[in-house]
Amino acid sequence: MKISAISKEPEHDLFPGPAPAAVQEMANRCTRCGLCRKDCDFLQRYGLPGDIAAGHEGDDRQAGRAASFACSLCGLCTAVCPEGLDPACMFLDLRREAFKTGNGDLLEHSRVLNYEKRGTSKRYTWYALPEGCDTVFFPGCTLTGTRPAATLRLYEYLQAGDAAMGIVLDCCTKPSHDLGRQEYFEAMFSELCRYLISAGVKRVLVACPNCHKVFSRYGEGIQVLTVYEHLAAAGCIPEKTANATVTIHDPCVIRAETGIHTAVRSLILSCGLTIREMEHTKEQTLCCGEGGAVGYVDKSLSRQWGRRRRKEAEGNRILTYCAGCADMLGRVAPTDHLVDILFDPDRTLADRARVSKAPFTNLNRLRLKKRLQRQAGRAQTRERTFSVSPAGNGKKSWVQLLLFLTVLAAVIGIRLTGITGNPDPEKLRALIQSWGLLGPLFFMLIYTLAPCLFLPGLPLTLAGGILFGPVWGVVYTIIGATAGACLAFLVSRYLAGSWISAKLTGPRWRSLHQNVETHGWKIVAFTRLIPLFPFNLLNYAFGLTRIKFLHYAVTTALCMLPACIAFIVFSSSLLDLFKGRISREFTIGLMLILLVSLAPLFYRKYQQKKAGREQAGR
Repeated sequence: MKISAISKEPEHDLFPGPAPAAVQEMANRCTRCGLCRKDCDFLQRYGLPGDIAAGHEGDDRQAGRAASFACSLCGLCTAVCPEGLDPACMFLDLRREAFKTGNGDLLEHSRVLNYEKRGTSKRYTWYALPEGCDTVFFPGCTLTGTRPAATLRLYEYLQAGDAAMGIVLDCCTKPSHDLGRQEYFEAMFSELCRYLISAGVKRVLVACPNCHKVFSRYGEGIQVLTVYEHLAAAGCIPEKTANATVTIHDPCVIRAETGIHTAVRSLILSCGLTIREMEHTKEQTLCCGEGGAVGYVDKSLSRQWGRRRRKEAEGNRILTYCAGCADMLGRVAPTDHLVDILFDPDRTLADRARVSKAPFTNLNRLRLKKRLQRQAGRAQTRERTFSVSPAGNGKKSWVQLLLFLTVLAAVIGIRLTGITGNPDPEKLRALIQSWGLLGPLFFMLIYTLAPCLFLPGLPLTLAGGILFGPVWGVVYTIIGATAGACLAFLVSRYLAGSWISAKLTGPRWRSLHQNVETHGWKIVAFTRLIPLFPFNLLNYAFGLTRIKFLHYAVTTALCMLPACIAFIVFSSSLLDLFKGRISREFTIGLMLILLVSLAPLFYRKYQQKKAGREQAGR
């Protein structure tokens, strides 16, 4: 099946020229009037679209690509542009170009991509199509996880009006689309559509506005409608009504869908609620902060959107019809999903709606699938097994293979040495001592390689205390950890700097670079004592700065020592704990770990007091 082109987005999938067509058009036609910048914190920080495009066509290509991942792709700029330009399309094009050139596969996005991968896996997907089914309910990923009971109730309501209504638990892969992974997105989504069409499905009812956007723009041969339009057209009458004033957040991905806006308001009014519109609504709506996966690379920009929505709500309860928006806005203001109001208005308005958070959302999706699997009367069912490997993931595959082989070798080594048969700490350490220098050297070698392979260091640290005791465990562990941090630093500085710099493009990494330029080794000390950054990534990031290697190495060793001592002293008595004995080392180690863990909290309180004093002095 051929995937249809997005309206106002370029029809090409490859980029033969120096810049995508949308970038060239923006550089040439943007008048720099500033209307798009007025309500956009992203453009206020990074500049006007025409200037970003001009810089991309010149010598600042990398800056334009990096900036594109801080854009929420909400389309407000497009809605207000007097020239009819589409800056959001340009930033999406820049993301696609970044991914094709190997600069768009950012480590910060691994969480959302893993979430997407689960949604398309055999374990999470379920297609249930009754005999004569031509319409399916596609609830999406987030609604099924946060509100499984409401999802099931909504499906049963739909089935009451159409006994042949089917259901599809799957992911539309919009995250990959918005991150520029176009080929992967097209392969995954087209396979989904091909199956539905081959099964006789002609219409999809979606609960998620993001799914609506994907199906409406790419689902050639399939009609898409939101369940809210369907319910409004069918004259849905809620079982209960309520008396309250609410305001509505329209998801930015469907800002142009006036029919959906009207249907949603009709349903809300039928619940007996009074609507007070925000300043920015419908076509002029603002992003909730989740759009474009901005929160993974720039939390400050993401939070700015939420704060603006809270301000515009003016204390009123927010209603939305996107589960992702409900989650984001729920962090800053009372926010509910429309299905909460439709099926349980009393509990919802009393702030007792049944809404789950991670990690329970994953369990909810699996439970919902199991419940649907027990239902009878399904002519066709399937669990999705189709998968493709995104371009540019070869390095990750090799790392995963190496990680597997390392773990396998460790398991085999443990079995061969008979360690499992010697749980007594003294016997275990005597066995290690019988190896002579090979034991400590092998341990330090593994710890040296671990940061380069992104292996977690804490299990190795705990093993150091168990194997070598509280004194030599500290010595061998700090040597191995320092050597590993230094090796990653040197790899970044002399071997893979360009590749690593393309991955670490978020604002916090740029801020780290600037702070090192200003404060030097003090930033190394701060980040080792206050672990606000991932340890393994931090080693590579420092290699991209101009700090002297000796300063980095010495500061790293000294400032990692407190945490190292705490965990080693604690772990050196773990085997005694398993036997029911609480030793002095265990108590001391536990107290030290508590002190180390509280360091970030003490730092945040210090920063808050400092900010308060500065504000009071103005």
